[in-house]
Amino acid sequence: MWGRDGARVIDATEQLIAAASSGGQHAHACGDSAADFGDADLWDGLGAGEPEQVDPATTLDAAGLDATWRINLEGAGIGETSGREVPTDVFYRETESGLCVVDVIWHTVDVG
Repeated sequence: MWGRDGARVIDATEQLIAAASSGGQHAHACGDSAADFGDADLWDGLGAGEPEQVDPATTLDAAGLDATWRINLEGAGIGETSGREVPTDVFYRETESGLCVVDVIWHTVDVG
């Protein structure tokens, strides 16, 4: 469904989640990334969702990021209380050495 490239994004995201859960997420960031990875406990229980290639013309969240992939994080916000911010999406940039995180999107949980 996602092809070999999409599978790489899923794999990179699973690695990022494992690293972020233990505080090692910055090793996955692009050199110019200003991504906010937040607290390690917010990454526990997350899973890689569905990757999609970024089209800068239609992906407003990616403006100026030079991102090539976006993937949602499954399980974000489950079991959290209203008002808590959780990571929901990751933007990657393709580089010569592979994928690196250029940004993480956060949303506020609204249980209501």
